[in-house]
Amino acid sequence: MRFVMMIFLILLPFGVFSALMLLTSADMALFAAAATGLAVIAWDQFRGRQLKILGAGSVVLFVGLGLYLTLVDSSLGSSAIKLAVDAGVLAISLMSIAIRKPFTLQYARELVDAETLALPGFMTANYAIAWAWSACFVLMMAGNILMIYLPSLPLWAGIAIAFAARTTAVYFTKWYPNYHKAKFTPPANSAGALSGS
Repeated sequence: MRFVMMIFLILLPFGVFSALMLLTSADMALFAAAATGLAVIAWDQFRGRQLKILGAGSVVLFVGLGLYLTLVDSSLGSSAIKLAVDAGVLAISLMSIAIRKPFTLQYARELVDAETLALPGFMTANYAIAWAWSACFVLMMAGNILMIYLPSLPLWAGIAIAFAARTTAVYFTKWYPNYHKAKFTPPANSAGALSGS
């Protein structure tokens, strides 16, 4: 249940952005997503949790793009804006890997016990999951590029690519820690799971 709630809160600002892109102007969708991200950060802070690099970075990304659309160039198409969001989130993910603090680590530490945190494979699992999400963002970018250069494609094609990429990443995030722990932990020490489930 904690895993499901965590994924919901991570994806909520992006869900708000995607939904509002279909219903209102792009700048409104971006600012609403930023406000949602700030609400998630406030919720985490209220519960005594750490500020997350992905959450904070996403808020900065949404606000920055919203201000760019409002003050500089309001002519960007929806696919280009979605591409910019996906590219920004990919940059956050890759930066976290480059500085050896995969963004998934902050979430995982809140889900697992001290014994799991001490396992040698804990960091390996987090790197693998961060790379999986990076691949997800690349696929989402590819979907948006297709929508830009093949405008005859139906809207649902881009949505389907994004949905498939996110669903696969969520499934991998849930499955891989358990697989990794079962593979590399002796049976006597196999209680619990990296995913906290």
